Amino acid sequence: MTTPSFPSRALDEAMARLMRPLFRLLLRHGVPFGAFEELAKRTYVDVAFADFGIGGKRPSASRVSILSGLSRKEVQRLAHEPLLPESDAGVRYNRAARVLTGWVRDRDFCEDNGQPRALDPEGDLGFAGLVKRHSGDVPSRAILDELERVGAVQQLADGRIELLARAYVPRQSANDKLHILGTDVADLISTIDHNLEHGDTLPRFQRKVLYHSVPDAAVPAFRTLAERESQALLERLDAWLAERDTPNPVDRPDLPRARVGLGIYAIEQTLARTPTQSRGTP
Repeated sequence: MTTPSFPSRALDEAMARLMRPLFRLLLRHGVPFGAFEELAKRTYVDVAFADFGIGGKRPSASRVSILSGLSRKEVQRLAHEPLLPESDAGVRYNRAARVLTGWVRDRDFCEDNGQPRALDPEGDLGFAGLVKRHSGDVPSRAILDELERVGAVQQLADGRIELLARAYVPRQSANDKLHILGTDVADLISTIDHNLEHGDTLPRFQRKVLYHSVPDAAVPAFRTLAERESQALLERLDAWLAERDTPNPVDRPDLPRARVGLGIYAIEQTLARTPTQSRGTP
């Protein structure tokens, strides 16, 4: 048996480590391997067509077959199947997130000190106006119900709507949380891929702090500290980006735009107790 070259071996090891938590999630949700395999093949083909052309031209089915290892017949079948549409969870996430972002950034819906103000349900400068401006043609009642469901807003005794959370974080719906899995993990992998290709000349920030043997008793305090400091950093970065998230000038509508941000995630894993620890030794 031939020993694989270093890059292939390193990639194999990385993929095995990456797929363990993914497959754990799939098995927990009852997804059989065949369903994963079909989705993986379809996505392989879609990425090959979209990102691996030569000279700006869309690659042929034969080239995609060579790149993916799938037969040309299989490539043609998969190429003609429609991609999965955005789920209801994705639509809800995007619309609700846009409303919360608009509420925090749009001065028309903030106090003089920049804090989001409690809004009347109706009116151009009320909640209905906020939804219309930042989420398009969708009933404001539907957005309000969704934001109340996830605990992001509350209705006061006088009828006004108060902002409780600056971010859309689903608390109950598995579909909503799975949508975030797809977007956030994809962003992290894209950053790692970029750094592998361009890290020497144009690296993207990618860091973490991690210790491997912290007492369980210290975990709650770190959790509180990390949430407080991370939220403060994200709010500062959000304010900076908000000032620059403006439309192109009318006389220069084709200026290039970029999707820019920073993600932070917690790491927490309970370690197996050693035999010495199991006997009660401190």
